[in-house]
Amino acid sequence: MYDEQKRPEHGPLAGFTVGVTAARRADELGALLQRRGATVVHAPALRIVPLADDGELLTATKELVDNAPDVVVATTAIGFRGWIEAADGWGLGDELLARLRGVELLARGPKVKGAIRAQGLTEEWSPSSESMAEVLDRLLDEGVDGRRIAVQLHGDPLPGFVESLRAAGGEVVPVPVYRWMPPEDIGPVDRLLDAALTRGVDAITFTSAPAAASLLTRAEDRGLLPELLAALRHDVLPACVGPVTALPLQAHEIDTVQPERFRLGPLVQLLCQELPGRARALPVAGYRMEIRGHAVLVDGSLRPVPPAGMSLLRTLARRPGWVVARSDLLRALPGAGRDEHAVETAMARLRTALGAPKLIQTVVKRGYRLALDPAADSKYADD
Repeated sequence: MYDEQKRPEHGPLAGFTVGVTAARRADELGALLQRRGATVVHAPALRIVPLADDGELLTATKELVDNAPDVVVATTAIGFRGWIEAADGWGLGDELLARLRGVELLARGPKVKGAIRAQGLTEEWSPSSESMAEVLDRLLDEGVDGRRIAVQLHGDPLPGFVESLRAAGGEVVPVPVYRWMPPEDIGPVDRLLDAALTRGVDAITFTSAPAAASLLTRAEDRGLLPELLAALRHDVLPACVGPVTALPLQAHEIDTVQPERFRLGPLVQLLCQELPGRARALPVAGYRMEIRGHAVLVDGSLRPVPPAGMSLLRTLARRPGWVVARSDLLRALPGAGRDEHAVETAMARLRTALGAPKLIQTVVKRGYRLALDPAADSKYADD
């Protein structure tokens, strides 16, 4: 019998597959997930293109050096560092830093504060929420009429933020330090989409709003957006690092989960709680069986199961203890055709994978059933 006090030999995410859409820090996020047992599908949904050679950034930098702004809003650490590095490359680094020392410098969050202070500068204010909406509220409360405000963009043009400042009378100087672009190799993104549609992933992580928007756009380009939205609403958990990242998904009425602290570590910890909590556990033939994405825990022992076997097991688990006909199981097998012998072959492999053949009973001339413990029959009778 299952010992609740037994320490598992696997990580909390063992048996689950997680998609990673990040372009930056993807290796770090993937390593955190794998360390906790997850299988990771890496599909960068965008790429960051630095603008060190871009005339638009050079023009904005020269304009700010020649004509000091009243306020500078720094939105991302990587963007702020990239701006200073680009200015150094043009021979404008010292002049830019001198200008920034004499203005009201706002930082969107602690990472940006760190990048600012690494340059010997000090921010005047930073919101606790890391929200651009809070930055906007502060500026509007101060009053921006007649003031020049430089805004370091972070991939997106921030139209609502910029337009609100301009509508209130502010002069906005955009500083486009880098841009988000589609990935050079779209293949991994397409494979992640296909896996989401077939429920081959249990969760997809998003660490930036452009990555979320890019995945949705690619699905739309392939004519798969309705299917992707259905998967994200019902079966595939969308996990976002913070509320700004979630906006493109929320625009499509997709509920997301987000950690309280907008960092990779808390995001992974959240998945460690959410995914096992969504897995179904059943008392079967004297064992505790927990069905995960591509594996099953049998009395706490992790048993990887082939995709065909998982399809059969999920079909049986929809009505545990009830007999499921071979014809119904055949329909659950991907690409099985009409030969019910495929069910017998897949069932034999499933039983072998589970390591406890008595979990699934053969009901002669009728089909198969999960050997649900008698005490649990009433609980699951109407499932």
